[in-house]
Amino acid sequence: MKKKKAEKDDGKARFLAEVSKLWPVARGSLSYVRKPCIHPNCGACARGDKHPSWIFSIYHEGKQRCLYVPKELVPVLRKAIANGRRLEQLLAECGAGLVYEHRARRKGKGSSRKKEE
Repeated sequence: MKKKKAEKDDGKARFLAEVSKLWPVARGSLSYVRKPCIHPNCGACARGDKHPSWIFSIYHEGKQRCLYVPKELVPVLRKAIANGRRLEQLLAECGAGLVYEHRARRKGKGSSRKKEE
């Protein structure tokens, strides 16, 4: 019994150690766009060049939101998005681990579905 508890605690400790490395964390996507401005006599817009900017897209309460991202924040946000994807991967692995652990425990007890011959 103590061995199983130690294995669970070890798994939890490994997960927490891995998660603690994943800061900053974000979920969404980052896009480089070129948009026209609001000034009627803008030379760049008149030439068709438009203005470059970065947009961070997220879903909040079922609706897509787009936020302007300053150029100096782009590297931080890229790292946060990558960390968010790694966190989602860790969560999926933990869920699968719970199922495998449960199956192993049941197998060790003996299955009640087996027919006695």
